[in-house]
Amino acid sequence: MTQLDTADFAVVVSREDDAWEVEQLPIALTEDLAGLIHALRQQPSMAGTIGMAAVGDDFFVALRVLADEVMIFLSDVTASLDWPLAGQVVEFLELDIPDDEDLDQVLPAGDMSIFADLGLDEMELGALSGDLDLYPDEMLSSIATRLGFGAAFERAIE
Repeated sequence: MTQLDTADFAVVVSREDDAWEVEQLPIALTEDLAGLIHALRQQPSMAGTIGMAAVGDDFFVALRVLADEVMIFLSDVTASLDWPLAGQVVEFLELDIPDDEDLDQVLPAGDMSIFADLGLDEMELGALSGDLDLYPDEMLSSIATRLGFGAAFERAIE
């Protein structure tokens, strides 16, 4: 088991009556994909429920549950070698573990169009996750702002 960092967090985002709500989830869910999915299913929402988890300075996971469908985006598949949550996402997505030659690259994986219907297209998400000047929490903050719940996101993670 890896040591949880104080920068680690997970949130659930839902939308009711045109207002976004963001609530922090237990930090233990930053190591438990099944637990994250379960937490999202417990929070019904008009546009599907969104989950976001940042782990250390290394990566983030974005999830979206729409009815029975689960969409997942992992900002860097190479994190699967060091972090339980990233490894579980790679397994869920049925991806191969990265080769040694790929370890020096940022390799996003999963559903790049996870937020396309909410105004964040694949190109923007890919560019954001590949920005080496940003930490995972900053990337998620940018995504939250682009999707319209930036202020609620910032309050939830403080």
